[in-house]
Amino acid sequence: MKEHRDIIAAYEDLCADHALDPAQVGTAWTLSRPGVTGTVIGPRTEQHIDAALDAMRTPLPQTLLARLDELFPPVGRGGPAPDAWLS
Repeated sequence: MKEHRDIIAAYEDLCADHALDPAQVGTAWTLSRPGVTGTVIGPRTEQHIDAALDAMRTPLPQTLLARLDELFPPVGRGGPAPDAWLS
């Protein structure tokens, strides 16, 4: 969606700054959220499974987590769900 392109570009730049794959960061960040006990990964290849396992083993730096919270604020800080993560 065109209106979200700036946020997506900032996310991709943030991942690149940390030399991390955006898909792995997304999985690791999701798993770091309070109350989240699992995530759906939908792998199509063995590499997708390996990447998801790597995401589970890779703790994200606090600076990265803080920036992700700025880009995608939790519900209540960025608007009602599901727009909280896109507005």
